Amino acid sequence: MPTKADELIEWKVDGMDCNNCAASINRFLERKGLEDVYVNFSTKEVRFRLGASGMTLEGVKQGIDKLGYEVVNEDEPAKSRWTLERKLLVSAVFTLPLLLHHLLMVAGLPIPVLDNPWIQLLVCLTPFTIGFLHFGRSALSSLRGGVPNMDVLIFIGSTAAFVYSLIGTLTEEPNYIFYETSATIITLVLLGNWLEQRAVRQTTTAIRDLAGLQPQRARRIMPSGTIVSVDREEIRPGYMLQVNEGDKVPADGLIRSGSGTVDESLLTGESDPVARAEGERVVGGSLLLQGNLQLEVTAIGKDAVLGQMIELVKTAQQDKPSIQRLADRISAVFVPVVLVIALLTLLLGHFAFGLVFQQALMNAIAVLVISCPCAMGLATPTAVMVGVGRLARNGVLVKGGQTLEQFAGIRRMVFDKTGTLTTGAFQLVNLDYHTPDKARVHALIYQLERHSSHPIARSLMKAMESRLNGVDLGELKVEEVKGEGLRATDAEGNRYRIGSSARSGEGGQAQVTLWQNDQALATLSLSDALKPQARPLIQYLGEQGIESYILSGDRQSKTEAVARELGIDRVYAEQKPDQKLRVIEKLSAEAPTAMVGDGINDAASLARASVGVSLSDASEVAIQSAQIVLLNGRLDHLQTAYALSKQTVLTIKQNLFWAFAYNVVAIPIAAVGLLNPMWGALFMAFSDVVVIGNSIRLKFKAIPGVRAHRLS
Repeated sequence: MPTKADELIEWKVDGMDCNNCAASINRFLERKGLEDVYVNFSTKEVRFRLGASGMTLEGVKQGIDKLGYEVVNEDEPAKSRWTLERKLLVSAVFTLPLLLHHLLMVAGLPIPVLDNPWIQLLVCLTPFTIGFLHFGRSALSSLRGGVPNMDVLIFIGSTAAFVYSLIGTLTEEPNYIFYETSATIITLVLLGNWLEQRAVRQTTTAIRDLAGLQPQRARRIMPSGTIVSVDREEIRPGYMLQVNEGDKVPADGLIRSGSGTVDESLLTGESDPVARAEGERVVGGSLLLQGNLQLEVTAIGKDAVLGQMIELVKTAQQDKPSIQRLADRISAVFVPVVLVIALLTLLLGHFAFGLVFQQALMNAIAVLVISCPCAMGLATPTAVMVGVGRLARNGVLVKGGQTLEQFAGIRRMVFDKTGTLTTGAFQLVNLDYHTPDKARVHALIYQLERHSSHPIARSLMKAMESRLNGVDLGELKVEEVKGEGLRATDAEGNRYRIGSSARSGEGGQAQVTLWQNDQALATLSLSDALKPQARPLIQYLGEQGIESYILSGDRQSKTEAVARELGIDRVYAEQKPDQKLRVIEKLSAEAPTAMVGDGINDAASLARASVGVSLSDASEVAIQSAQIVLLNGRLDHLQTAYALSKQTVLTIKQNLFWAFAYNVVAIPIAAVGLLNPMWGALFMAFSDVVVIGNSIRLKFKAIPGVRAHRLS
């Protein structure tokens, strides 16, 4: 049992409105010595381990509360009815008369009752109080966390306008009164926050879509044979479940009885239903279209494929691309710099350029309210969340934003051959016996190969199953030597070995030899077909300027035959695992290189490449071995992964360009008095929405070979 210090704590925290809010909580938790800290403002999640920090959960909760955020229980209804929508509505109701009076007054048609500054004060008091508490709390929280946010600027700007107007009211100076400016700033920024909140939710639809695939109930087959209904949370590995036609599969499992047709499209991106029979695996969340299954649960929750997909999408934005680092550095000093610019605008405007104090102050307030650090903070995580989510719906798992950026810049693609470019479904073409005891040969091949997950081993096992005659080989001690084959010894000390021959068969067929004490017992010839998607993919990569390589442990002649058929010029054959590593290191040092393999035998090479891509059958080992996982194992989805990665990186660049350009242009315009604070507040309110909207566009954008988002 894990101790409290080792346990991963997961909380929902209300009050996070932007990336800077998350940064404040993140910095607080790390300063307290907590481990594995993860904060996501869009999903409102906070995770950590207490570790050796000495903190208690209550102490952490109190610390988060002091920052101005609230740890909430997901099982309980929200305590506060004073929502952002209601704040906006009430503020707008009181702001509208003030704004209307201001506009009509400019046109020479003022509203008489609002000519009285005390009436304006009373009307403005409600939106100002709402803004003072809303933005003041957030501003104070960000200052405590050491990461000042946009609300510091809004709070200072709206408060300055209100206080200056109040002084004008008390001193009976009508030229000092602009309550409408304070109220309008607050209302427009609340409107921007509300639009931003709605837009951010759209970036997390992939998480909701995937979570919606999880059925709430399952039919458990009890040891007595009785079938009972259980909640999803009660399912445990080893349970036997009954899945009937039309049911969603409750958990990852191995079919022990029955067969059927399964729709895995929302999990793997594969539109055609697949047949599943006894002995095969099914993925939780897939839909049984036809048939009936009895399956043994192999994984649940976050250990299951669907759970890992959800976790990858949730945590993707934590892994920041290098392109975001400049934006992060600028965001960290943005608010203090803007405060200095606003102060200089006020002082220089009044004392150096002779502006009346009211105009200089209005210019300074315009600088404060038009500035938008949030856009820079939102540029990357929103695009990454949408891009990774769309990839997940296409059956492609990507482990973070940095992987997207690296994969979009790949210049070389290195493929393992067997099971990657070829089907891996080997057919036994010929079996030459070098001993009269054929039954013993069959038994040895079966017993040795069942200890390997290599495609050749699986094919040989299947071929030998029908030839077994109950030969007793006694106890064999078997070990797999990667790149060489399988070795074994029996109780009498005999040594057995099965592996590739030193030569290839006719037409590039694979040759496998069975040895006993260095004497050949049999030679097997196997054929393997190319995957139908291999040639179009290689052609596509060539059109994109990406070089293709084959890196294989197979014989030179066979590897070259595959390369010629596919149009691949560069071949590394007869490579052992350590040699493969050296080749990948060399290629990756020369140019960004992706390694594409089955995720099991090539795990080390996948990890060493710039980007590792696993063509997986959705096994846990494959998901952990690479940065990109193709759940359906189809090569054409590699094109999907590359195209969407490029589009996501392009979207990030567009977002950052807008965020930088907006602030670079808007702040000087406000500083020289060409923009009043109300227009500044309007533009600022929509600047974040522009960035998020551009990210959401990635969800629906037509990209050749990539499925768009579909509503379910």
